[in-house]
Amino acid sequence: MKTAIWLYLFLFVAFFDLHAQYPILTPFALSLGAAPSFIGLMMGLYSITHLPGNLIAGYSVDRFGSRLFIVFSLLLAGVILLLQSQVTNPWQLLVLRSISGFVLAFLSPACMAMLAKMARNQLEQGKLMAGNGVVHNLASVVSPAAGAFLVAQIGFTQAFYLLGWILIVVSLCALLFLRNDADSPAPSEPMSHTEAKSKATRPATIPWLLYSLPVAMACAQGILSFELPLMAFKSGGLMTTGLLFSLVSLGSLITLSMFFLNRYSPYYRSIGGAVVLALTYFLMAAHHELPLSVMLLMLGMAKGVIFPALSSLLIELSGGQRYGRTFSILSIAFSIGAFAGPLLAGQFRELISPYFIAFLVLMAAIIILPFHRNQAVSARTHFT
Repeated sequence: MKTAIWLYLFLFVAFFDLHAQYPILTPFALSLGAAPSFIGLMMGLYSITHLPGNLIAGYSVDRFGSRLFIVFSLLLAGVILLLQSQVTNPWQLLVLRSISGFVLAFLSPACMAMLAKMARNQLEQGKLMAGNGVVHNLASVVSPAAGAFLVAQIGFTQAFYLLGWILIVVSLCALLFLRNDADSPAPSEPMSHTEAKSKATRPATIPWLLYSLPVAMACAQGILSFELPLMAFKSGGLMTTGLLFSLVSLGSLITLSMFFLNRYSPYYRSIGGAVVLALTYFLMAAHHELPLSVMLLMLGMAKGVIFPALSSLLIELSGGQRYGRTFSILSIAFSIGAFAGPLLAGQFRELISPYFIAFLVLMAAIIILPFHRNQAVSARTHFT
């Protein structure tokens, strides 16, 4: 568990650093002369360049362990931020953000695989995944407002420069204090040769369309990440943007802290959270009388239910094998959705509310999911 504590500490600093950029990237791009459609393209390319990194990470993490890729990802992301502090036009920012998307694609699969390998059973895996969610959201509650405050005090250039050096220092600490997990066995009970062979085939039983939900969630989040800074920047400035993003993370932290939810089926938790998420986006599209702050808190609470439920469901269906590949596919699903979201919002925001697009995408994923529940149950029954 000592390694888990170090990993949580590094993840907190890394997530804090990365989320601090969310409310300031759009205003920074606008200050360079970028149009909203260009910003949508930039955010989309950042996500789509995750894909080759996710594909490489899936096989490499299983073979070589997580430590190397965590250090590599954080170090290069820090160097890119140092270069980003010196950009003078939107195209330079576009190139650097695209490269950043590739190098950061290794971070999530590597961390999730390392956490999964630390546990001795599925109960411990669930606790470690929940801990990852808590650390992530603790960092993201305060970091958007902190990033906005930082820019207000020292400007864009110095803010990116400082954030870059923080990531570089964290990467060097990870190199010193994290041990490699390439040889760590996946948690399992003693079993016969036939059972072992059966279990090894389980990763192939995960229904591909089960990943429709993370695609839809990331698409909706991409729309929010594109739309919210534009709206808030026009009305309230950087501090307002940072506080609004912090509200979403605070909502996630509330439901992540409700540990009793882990007693319920991860499938039904995913469905329930997705329904609430979709309905909240519908209320935002309809300009409902509810305050924006309340709706953002609801969005965060729904996400706090879905994320650990999805991780638990995938771990269960993976059969305790090939965690790197399982979580890399999950990251790919998030990357595809995060690419589509800002692109759709940038192109169609004059014709239709981007929040209504988020509602439609989420509802489509919810309609598909019940069929996959049957497939997943059939697959598990077949191999047990």
